[in-house]
Amino acid sequence: MITKVIKTDEEWRQQLTPEQYRVARQKGTERAFTGEYCESHDPGVYQCVCCGTDLFESKQKFDSGTGWPSFTEPMDPELIHLENDYTYGMSRVEVLCAVCDAHLGHVFNDGPPPAGLRYCLNSVSLKLKPA
Repeated sequence: MITKVIKTDEEWRQQLTPEQYRVARQKGTERAFTGEYCESHDPGVYQCVCCGTDLFESKQKFDSGTGWPSFTEPMDPELIHLENDYTYGMSRVEVLCAVCDAHLGHVFNDGPPPAGLRYCLNSVSLKLKPA
């Protein structure tokens, strides 16, 4: 069972940098190829920048060439929430942290086998806990 982390907008603003707040709390997107973890190959666990929940393992990270950190699967599917996203005239599936509802990125069906998924995430929505 998931225990939700709920904070006021002001509490999130105090905790996060302006860019983290814009992306994670306002469903923004960082520019391609600019994120801290885009080219990172350091071992560890990627956590939600807002609540610290372990979400993705570095061993599931792959170079998608898209300009954002990409993963084949989450550590625990129960810790992410997927929602249809029709913004900007597109049909996508948004990836959110199930614990605090932070916007992480989107998932696409063009990843490597066996699942064929690419969790395309914003570096600024994540923090790496080194192995």
